[in-house]
Amino acid sequence: MPAGTPTAPDRLLAVLAAFDHEHPALSLTDISRRAGLSLTTAHRLVGALARWGALERDPSGVYHVGLRLWEVAALAPRGLALRQLALPYLEDLYEATHENVQLAVRDGREVVYIEWLSGRSAVGVHIRVGARWPLHATGVGLALLAHGEPEVQEEYCAGPLASFTPYTLTDPVRLRRVLAEVRRTGVAVSDRQVTEDALSVAAPVRGPGGSVVAAVSVVVPQAGAQVPALVPAVRLAARGISRALGWQPERV
Repeated sequence: MPAGTPTAPDRLLAVLAAFDHEHPALSLTDISRRAGLSLTTAHRLVGALARWGALERDPSGVYHVGLRLWEVAALAPRGLALRQLALPYLEDLYEATHENVQLAVRDGREVVYIEWLSGRSAVGVHIRVGARWPLHATGVGLALLAHGEPEVQEEYCAGPLASFTPYTLTDPVRLRRVLAEVRRTGVAVSDRQVTEDALSVAAPVRGPGGSVVAAVSVVVPQAGAQVPALVPAVRLAARGISRALGWQPERV
């Protein structure tokens, strides 16, 4: 097979990758175009995925992601299992603040949100379960990046660093200083980095061995934000989730 020629698994994954939050429902023609496949190949692969349950076809002929994929994804240790363990602590954090509460993990250069509790009158955020954002632009992302391997941090700081507002961290030197401060204090503050009306306070969640496996945050309106008052609540939630995961703090 010539180098670079897509394999059968590559083509199957391309079909699944055609779906995202902006394109949750696709026709066969749409799938063919977005996956870069001929209509004949797309038809064959979509049929196989539909028979297995990875895709479902509605009465209008449009395809959606099937429940079988959700069942498989629920087995991911950083997915549903983590959400279930964390939920009581996220709910406590929500009750203490009545603001948006988030739980996220790192995937490469991005943060992926795996749980989100929305405050009824809280600040609007561009977040939903499954959403991705660059690590440097969010509180949870900063908390995760700050505790990543040094080579991961250096590679990330080398860029590119996307900008969303005038306050987004795009200077590698400043980003390194911020990450060092996150490690020193144990919390990350993202001030107006994604939208100019929001501020988030985040803390790392540790697994059994002490490594950071996730991060929890609360997002509040930037105007009038009382960061010192939010820090203890966020830390408490992160510590509770960490203990539920089996982490034990070092005894002094």
